[in-house]
Amino acid sequence: MRNENEKPLADSAFTIPVAERLKRLPPYLFGKINKLKYQKRQEGIDVIDLGMGNPTDAPDPLISEKMTEALLDPKNHRYSVANGIFNLRKEVAGRYFRKYGVRLNPDDEVIACLGSKEGFSHMCLALMGPGDTAIVPAPTFPIHAYSVMLASGNVIALDVRQPDKFLENIAYTCEHLYPKPKLVIVNFPHNPSSTCIEQSFFDELVVLAKKYQFLVISDFAYADICYDGYQAPSFLASPGAKDVGVELTTMSKGFSMAGWRIGFCVGNREMVRALATIKGYYDYGIFQAIQIAAIVAMRHCESAVESIAKEYEERRDVLVDGLNRLGWNVEKPRAGMFVWAPIPEPWASMGSIDFSMKLMEEAGIAVSPGRGFGEDGEGYLRLAIVENSQRLRQAVRAIGKCLKQEQVPAA
Repeated sequence: MRNENEKPLADSAFTIPVAERLKRLPPYLFGKINKLKYQKRQEGIDVIDLGMGNPTDAPDPLISEKMTEALLDPKNHRYSVANGIFNLRKEVAGRYFRKYGVRLNPDDEVIACLGSKEGFSHMCLALMGPGDTAIVPAPTFPIHAYSVMLASGNVIALDVRQPDKFLENIAYTCEHLYPKPKLVIVNFPHNPSSTCIEQSFFDELVVLAKKYQFLVISDFAYADICYDGYQAPSFLASPGAKDVGVELTTMSKGFSMAGWRIGFCVGNREMVRALATIKGYYDYGIFQAIQIAAIVAMRHCESAVESIAKEYEERRDVLVDGLNRLGWNVEKPRAGMFVWAPIPEPWASMGSIDFSMKLMEEAGIAVSPGRGFGEDGEGYLRLAIVENSQRLRQAVRAIGKCLKQEQVPAA
């Protein structure tokens, strides 16, 4: 039987023999919903998209103005350096010190990436190989597992929603698995569950990493989007963290620069050097005009980051309060761009994929089914708060109207 990843050539019986690593990837569970969303929009139907964490807000005008200025300088259109220009790396180090009290050497402890996702993926390629195992948080943001798989590594997913239990399970796994895990991946504020932690969690993680000799990658993508006075801690602010790991950040969220594709990996110099080696073969660096604009953003636009976090907090309240008025039981997240909502009764038995399809087909609302984040996500929906408050109120009304039409799920 032909593997579904192998495509026959047109007018030929010959089959393209794709690499084994592609065969390890499961079917893309969001594809069905994305296809229906596209179809509806092609038909002129309004779809409110709460499925993807894709910011709809523009960057601060100062950032765009600097980008425009940099575009007119001919030298910025040449190849850049793969690890990022020095002044950009220096600015990243400065921001880490201002926000977290962490000292970084811009020469060898900071590297620029094409967004944090690229940096994360290539870091896994630099660290993992056949027979290596990584612990990832569950529910699992897909790239956390699939980057390990694409690097020929093995994945152990541990439930992260009780952080203390997560640490206990890491220790238990290290005690009972041979060979021990090589890598532990953490992601706080967590996507999709919005689980948050305090600095003491990272303190203990560093202790475990040194005891069991594993490396740590901290995905800190939602560092800037925090609510109700909460401040997400940096892994690198814990004593000894730079001895065992790195942290990835991005300008996609707090600076509303998602399409610009710029992020950073900072921390352990040997891990940063390994990533730089991979990137040296794969790319020539980020477009230099973007890097220059990013310097201005970090230097002068911190107040804009605070404003966008406040905007997301207001959207969170609109969506969560609205769903709870409909009879849902949703907690307000302390950080991140998502609401992690248990499917309400009597529709929970439908499963997250079918319920998501129902909301798309009958209410015109696109959401992410929890099952798309692994078995531990079943029974939940992830709703992105990227639309403005008016659109979110519209979404709540549409959901309420859709579910009010029936009291039990269809057979």
